[in-house]
Amino acid sequence: MPRVKARELRGMSNEELLKRLRELRSELLRLRTASGRGTIANESGKVKSIRRDIARVLTVLNERGLKL
Repeated sequence: MPRVKARELRGMSNEELLKRLRELRSELLRLRTASGRGTIANESGKVKSIRRDIARVLTVLNERGLKL
């Protein structure tokens, strides 16, 4: 999943943002379970970028006043 800038996120609808948020959270869950098993050799740096992408999506949703 490529990194998305806040400008691009602001152009998305609320439904698209919520879908993106679900995808990012499921990816983060997958990476965390792989990390727990010790099988995350070449994807260890992705956790940080996924967390930041989630924060970007949540920031845009908060700017719009959408309550989760």
